[in-house]
Amino acid sequence: MPIAAAKGWLAGVNDTATTPSYFAIDRPETNEVTHKGPVLRANALTKTYGIAPVETHALSGVDLQIAPGESIAIMGQSGSGKTTLLHLLAGILPPSSGTVSWRGRDLAAMSDGERTKLRRSEFGFVFQSGQLLPELPAQENVALPLLLTGLDRKLSVDLARQQLARLGLDGLGHRRPGELSGGQAQRVAIARALVSDPEVIFADEPTGALDNATGWDVMRALRESAHICGAALVVVTHNPEVAHWCSRTVTMADGRIAQVASQRVPDPNPNYGGTPPPPPPRPPMPMDSLGAWGATR
Repeated sequence: MPIAAAKGWLAGVNDTATTPSYFAIDRPETNEVTHKGPVLRANALTKTYGIAPVETHALSGVDLQIAPGESIAIMGQSGSGKTTLLHLLAGILPPSSGTVSWRGRDLAAMSDGERTKLRRSEFGFVFQSGQLLPELPAQENVALPLLLTGLDRKLSVDLARQQLARLGLDGLGHRRPGELSGGQAQRVAIARALVSDPEVIFADEPTGALDNATGWDVMRALRESAHICGAALVVVTHNPEVAHWCSRTVTMADGRIAQVASQRVPDPNPNYGGTPPPPPPRPPMPMDSLGAWGATR
């Protein structure tokens, strides 16, 4: 995020809010999604580990397009290739063949430095364990992506505090990860993923270490936060209830896309505080009826 944009964002914070809310920050108009076409496009992706004759084919010809602001759940059994697909989409791993394009640019054609900058500024990451630095307080964990770009320390921490407040963690910025509950720590990880105003958020089993009620609350926060900032959300999960938070579910099997389904995303109900309601029915949808943003095998 440019320094000028960060200052503009901070100036737009609603300082009169006294109760935690997912809508506590007024986003500037410059953060609205204005791009046309997919933010990410995967074409004929393959990924092979090992050397012949002992090889593992993790991905075998995957095509996928991700639109600005949409939410996608990638599901499948262990070894189906879902996490490998996320790593290729995020530029963490190179494909064995095929391409991943970001705004029309092949990630493999970028330098290591360009891919690192892309992951730092345009991509946000949430992992199952949070991967917070235990020696840093929550606000500094959240501010870290901004500090790595060279943004002023005070401004970075101020922005981090606003993200924490937005996720219901106002006043907890000085606590270290070991002093937070599992749900609180995961919301800190969400705040860190969002603080640089990314265009895509990648979440790998974000509720895997949480109980059902806490996981529901974390997914509500993640989906609503991504929606507010206009970011696309890509979630790897084995949990169908987590997938219900996304508008499209891609099911992987044997390194290929086996099924694609679209569903209505449930109301996040920010004031809700009880047991999560059951997810709505999710009938499968044929691949050829998905339209422009469909994934094909």
